[in-house]
Amino acid sequence: MSTVTALPETMPTTQTPGHAAAFFDLDGTLIKGSANIPLAKAAFRAGFVSKTELLHDLKNGVSFLLKGATDERSVEVRDRILQAVKGRKATELEAMGEGFIDQLVDAVQPASAALLAEHKAQGDARVIISASPTEIVSRLARELDLEFGIGTTAARQDGVYTGKLDGPFCYEQGKAVIIAAMAQENGWDLRDCSAYSDSISDLPMLEIVGHPGVINPDRELKMLAAQRGWPIVEISEWRAIRRRDMPLQAVRTVLGKLPL
Repeated sequence: MSTVTALPETMPTTQTPGHAAAFFDLDGTLIKGSANIPLAKAAFRAGFVSKTELLHDLKNGVSFLLKGATDERSVEVRDRILQAVKGRKATELEAMGEGFIDQLVDAVQPASAALLAEHKAQGDARVIISASPTEIVSRLARELDLEFGIGTTAARQDGVYTGKLDGPFCYEQGKAVIIAAMAQENGWDLRDCSAYSDSISDLPMLEIVGHPGVINPDRELKMLAAQRGWPIVEISEWRAIRRRDMPLQAVRTVLGKLPL
């Protein structure tokens, strides 16, 4: 695999990577829902996909909301994106984010926002790691003033997408590979790092760090987390934890102490 490097646009010039890092899955963990839904709509408006392809992508997005991630669906979305951008200029995909990044910022879950703030106070680097395109993930990280945003990276030649991957697919074991490479590059001890996810597909990512935690877990991940004594944060529309500026101590009081 190619060496994973920090994306310059996601690194605030006044900060440097901390002694450890906190890795956040995106869909269902950091944000409510899936970033692929607004991405699919933006791709349709930009002429990347047809109406039939849009409807198919939206169906996949709704399926994610109801059932969570699956290997088959994630691979399908990856291949769809690679084919949709093939032959297109990278600047076109980067520009698409303009129309919906604010929606993703607004979709950040309060408990996740509190965790981001706590890790910042501790001096940790905060990383969004997602199967979504790196161009979108890195832009969201920049908008949230986070240190890194890493996603699935499509290969480019002379600024044009080739339709192939550059590096591993940022999903399942691929996330663990990327995390290990980032830790080596930045001098982080993985035993001091944290990771958060809602899906059993991210088990490799959770197992590679010393402090795993689950947020809105699917049933399989919830059962595993309970068996292993990992902290479980469950958020629903009916819970009182809604305010984005809610102090982490209040989150801990309601949901149980998190091993940060």
